[in-house]
Amino acid sequence: MGGEARNLKVQFNLTDSGLTDFDLYLFGEGKHERIYEKLGAHPYAHGAAAGTRFAVWAPNAERVSVVGAFNHWDGGAHVMHSLASSGIWELNIPAIGAGTAYKYEIRDRAGHLFVKADPYGFAMQLRPENCSVVTSLDGYAWQDSQWLAQRERNDPLRRPFNAYEVHLGSWRRPWDQRSPPFMSWLEAVDQLIPYVTELGYTHIELMGVAEHPLDASWGYQVVGYYAATARYGSPHDFMFFVDRCHQAGIGVILDWVPAHFPRDDHGLAYFDGSALYEHADSRLGEHMEWGTKVFNYGRHEVRNFLVANALFWSDLYHVDGLRVDAVASMLYLDYGRKSGEWLPNRDGGRENLEAIDFLRQMNNAVHRAFPGVLTIAEESTSFAGVTQPPEYGGLGFNFKWNMGWMNDTLRYAALNPIYRRYNHQLITFSFVYAWSENFILPISHDEVVHGKRSLLAKMPGDAWQKRANFRLLLTFMCAHPGKKLLFMGSEFGQWQEWRDYEQLDWSLLGVAEHSALRDCVRDLNHLYRATPQFYGSDCDHNGFRWVDLLNADESIWAFARRAVGQDAGAPITCVFNATPVPRDGYGVGVAEQGSYQKIFDSDDVKFGGSGYNQQSQLSAAQEGAQGYPYSLRLNLPPLGAMFFIGPM
Repeated sequence: MGGEARNLKVQFNLTDSGLTDFDLYLFGEGKHERIYEKLGAHPYAHGAAAGTRFAVWAPNAERVSVVGAFNHWDGGAHVMHSLASSGIWELNIPAIGAGTAYKYEIRDRAGHLFVKADPYGFAMQLRPENCSVVTSLDGYAWQDSQWLAQRERNDPLRRPFNAYEVHLGSWRRPWDQRSPPFMSWLEAVDQLIPYVTELGYTHIELMGVAEHPLDASWGYQVVGYYAATARYGSPHDFMFFVDRCHQAGIGVILDWVPAHFPRDDHGLAYFDGSALYEHADSRLGEHMEWGTKVFNYGRHEVRNFLVANALFWSDLYHVDGLRVDAVASMLYLDYGRKSGEWLPNRDGGRENLEAIDFLRQMNNAVHRAFPGVLTIAEESTSFAGVTQPPEYGGLGFNFKWNMGWMNDTLRYAALNPIYRRYNHQLITFSFVYAWSENFILPISHDEVVHGKRSLLAKMPGDAWQKRANFRLLLTFMCAHPGKKLLFMGSEFGQWQEWRDYEQLDWSLLGVAEHSALRDCVRDLNHLYRATPQFYGSDCDHNGFRWVDLLNADESIWAFARRAVGQDAGAPITCVFNATPVPRDGYGVGVAEQGSYQKIFDSDDVKFGGSGYNQQSQLSAAQEGAQGYPYSLRLNLPPLGAMFFIGPM
């Protein structure tokens, strides 16, 4: 293409810029919350003229060009022009429309060339190809206005939240041996949504929705932060999936990864020949153990990129929340580092003050723009105030994963019952801090991979005892204060660890023992979401009271749950026996006389249990127990748990 044509394109762009001075000011301040409407590739139509406006931030570049097959990858064909001192380069290219693959060719001041995907691109090619693709996200006709209005009114602390964590690429694979072998969003509408609905989950948490080059990263090494992965279909296909989830009464949570990004040549690393999105100093800018780059949260434009991205997914895709990955790695400068491998903050401490400010800004922005959208921290330390508002010194998340509960409970569940009496604190300790944050109890993908064994395989004993321990564990999880999350395949007792390259072992549902486990999980889920005594006080200590705390010798414990407020309902007494020894006539204290009804029994024969307890309804005895004036005299099943509601 000749120089005259290039000059004509530049002249067209100069008189039709998509960015105003106010846009540039906000971006430079790190406060342009809809910058994705300005940067990236945006198809346009002005009368008879149509094309695409490209804009990219590359402040240290000497030249930036749009390249692709349409110009034979010639960096001299479509040279962008820079907008003042903003570091943003822009160009309108007529006759380039949706579906066009492109990259940016960047020449740094030393003359080196880099060819990069668009950080703000709305779509990318299917791996192993890695170009950005011009895409319009307009035109989808949403049908979820009722869901969105209700979401805005709800108090998430008082509502049920029970998430099914899904890696769609390995949940179920298509039968037609297609390549790549991924289920589509459209197929997931017909298969995943009915499955989740029948099992009683309130939310789906999706791994790996943002574009990532490597399947085995599970989506945690992101290149296309604004691009829904091409593995499962188009952006509109994903919108349709979210829309149908909402119409079925299911919320959608995305895993979101602002903690780090990969080194791939086409990605963010050394984007314009300099450490632009990352720190130049490896002591700040690299995760040694992951081989990834750390975002420079102190840089306004980088913070803007991430904050706007958090808003983007709820704005354009209507998602109901973000589960923020690896928050602990963001909070501490010495995370995963030895002495001498990290730099202290300006006060000499180990906290990453810029990351803390970023998280507060992000949470404030999300909750202001989209009331009812959740932010959830995967945070494994005792950092204070993760779920407290920023104005009170907190980070501003709605919920935090309770990693302490997860570690202690799984460790206890894996013990031979003979040794549980010596480890009773693994059950009781979580209640010391259960209301210090707004918690979610997670049994996630991280617990069933890399040699940790599947949830069922962790359990001790023979096959019957493993299933009984499995039911006991998940019944305890249902009753324990805190919202819930369970990884796919755990619900029916998959034996093998999760493998991202193959589907779950669905054949097990043809085995009675495994379908019974799924039925147990289904009934627990429906019970939880229908019972305000559980979900209504998940985050309120007034809804919990110990009944039997100290019986370590027999590995028995009991507590009562009740809702908080005018419609509290009768308390639910939850009793657990973690040994294979049944206990007849065991006294469990209650505060009032009257009739008590059994509403759940993990040892029920329909779940594969022994059916040992036949007390569907009983009256409180006059003899007190555990300091209460009355008691229920229960026949406790082996490795079982029961819930009784009353007095009725």
